[in-house]
Amino acid sequence: MTEATAPGRDPSRRWRAASAADVEYVAGHKNMLQLIELRWIAVIGQVTTIAGAILVFDVPLPLVQMLEVLACLIAFNVASHLRWHEHRPVTNSELFLALLVDVASLTMQLYLSGGTSNPFAFLYLLQVILSAVLLEAWSTWTIVGITLACLAGLSIFAQPLPLPLDHGRGIASLYVQGMLLCFVLDAALLVIFILRITNTLKTRAAQLADLRQRAAEEEHIVRMGLLASGAAHELGTPLATLSVILGDWKRMPEFKENPDLIEEISEMETQLKRCKSIVSGILLSAGEARGESARRTTIRTFLDELVQEWRASRPVRDFSYVNRIAQDLPVAFDSALRQMIDNVLDNALEAPSDWVGLEARLEAGTLVLEVADRGPGFAPAILAQFGKPYQSSKGRPGGGLGLFLAVNVARTLGGSVAAANRPEGGALVTLRLPLSAIALRQE
Repeated sequence: MTEATAPGRDPSRRWRAASAADVEYVAGHKNMLQLIELRWIAVIGQVTTIAGAILVFDVPLPLVQMLEVLACLIAFNVASHLRWHEHRPVTNSELFLALLVDVASLTMQLYLSGGTSNPFAFLYLLQVILSAVLLEAWSTWTIVGITLACLAGLSIFAQPLPLPLDHGRGIASLYVQGMLLCFVLDAALLVIFILRITNTLKTRAAQLADLRQRAAEEEHIVRMGLLASGAAHELGTPLATLSVILGDWKRMPEFKENPDLIEEISEMETQLKRCKSIVSGILLSAGEARGESARRTTIRTFLDELVQEWRASRPVRDFSYVNRIAQDLPVAFDSALRQMIDNVLDNALEAPSDWVGLEARLEAGTLVLEVADRGPGFAPAILAQFGKPYQSSKGRPGGGLGLFLAVNVARTLGGSVAAANRPEGGALVTLRLPLSAIALRQE
């Protein structure tokens, strides 16, 4: 038995939820990886500082205990690096815990190396500022309180460094030199990592804003769908009446004897059938999921039939259709997909253009449809707002909904619609649909 692999009911809501979760997941992992990278820099800095203090300045330090603290910090960072390759979101509590470990490590090293008399005590500011950027308000104030308590404890319990009290020597003082080095480290690390974290937060905000915009557009489509469904029900009766009247006219002697009238009646019937087909498509797809209203066919058959019907019902003078799909795959197409492609073709025909072209091909598991025309092309303002409702160069009320619907149908299926102007003149609209969204599988 064959079955469409298309999504079930309300795929757009699931897509929005998954996309929002993905945005938060990526942002959280980037922030945690920033802390891991900063911790490696801290490890290198501590090794360098301890070696320099002992070997260059002959400062007596408890080397064994400081290396033990350093080994614990390295072990924690290795574990963190392995942990954050797992597919789990990063919470505020986990970021808070990571910063607490950094504060504890710094406190232990300062306790072993002079407490508040160590000029590197100002590195607490780095942890406080990072917490203000990364954490929630309560977590940030907790970090502030803990660092204050650590500083107070160090001033009471830690043994001062046996350094000469020569602050008056200015830059020649070892303490002043250490303080300047600490300031340079603080400033450089804050500028580098705060800029990175800020960029991550800005990217997350932009992506969430884009998701909210898409949600608003989809709600707009739902309202339009309800309106269209109601209109389709109302139009069913008058269209059926017109069909009966035209059938009666064709059998009347005064019409049968006039070939011109018979030809016009036939054209009216063709357009009436198109209207009924549109109404049926609206009623079929309103409130239904893909797969329920999908028709099992093949890619080449679907496209060939669509082109034949579209060409027969539109006043197109010159139409070029190139189907480069060599392997004819079983797929499921519904009325929404057919209407999407029809809308793009109609838009090219109304450009106005004396020629419309459609080319179909497969690229890396994706169905690619290119619709071209020889019209005036897209204005820059239209390209900048492509896919937004009511963005049209035709100047009529309600224009621009065709491409808006096409973009959202493609997006719901995981595809895309792009627009550009052709170098030789005219417009080019490219539709991309992943085969996984329309292909059939065997069970």
